[in-house]
Amino acid sequence: MTDSACLFCKIAAGQIPAALVHQDERLVAFRDINPQAPVHVLVIPRAHVPSLAATDPSHVTLLGEMLLLAAELARSEGLPERGYRTVVNTGKDGGQTVHHLHLHLLGGRALRWPPG
Repeated sequence: MTDSACLFCKIAAGQIPAALVHQDERLVAFRDINPQAPVHVLVIPRAHVPSLAATDPSHVTLLGEMLLLAAELARSEGLPERGYRTVVNTGKDGGQTVHHLHLHLLGGRALRWPPG
């Protein structure tokens, strides 16, 4: 299921171009157009899920696949030695600006805490 107005659904469907780094039947990963680190990749499900808050136990496999893909992409980008961060922003106060579940993979520089 997709939301025809959703930016990330359109990217997943190939209707909007993106710098893809991975795609399979359930997930798409692409470089963020406004990177916050030298490596900034977004991992999204093809299915429209509005946010992490909208998930339930039926999403456990999908969420695990997203994390495993992020780890695989981090390895392919050479990030594990120095480290990297994965982030899922949820809701307005959590900084979510596109209401389609997505995981940020950030690395290639020292990432400070707290994030801001």
